[in-house]
Amino acid sequence: MFVIQVKGISCGHCVNAITQALTELDSKAKVQIDKTSQTVRFDGNATQTNVVLAIQESGYEVVGVIKA
Repeated sequence: MFVIQVKGISCGHCVNAITQALTELDSKAKVQIDKTSQTVRFDGNATQTNVVLAIQESGYEVVGVIKA
């Protein structure tokens, strides 16, 4: 499980786009997104690198990893 700081999460579309990208990596993953703190909590089998790439490919800027 890790938490990633992502710049630009501001609406439901953002949440849906990131959630879809991450569940494509791991359909059983638990993904929680907080628009206020602009964080993505990922608990699944994908690597941190793959999660970051999936978020970036969805059009969002990864600022950093808060908790690994």
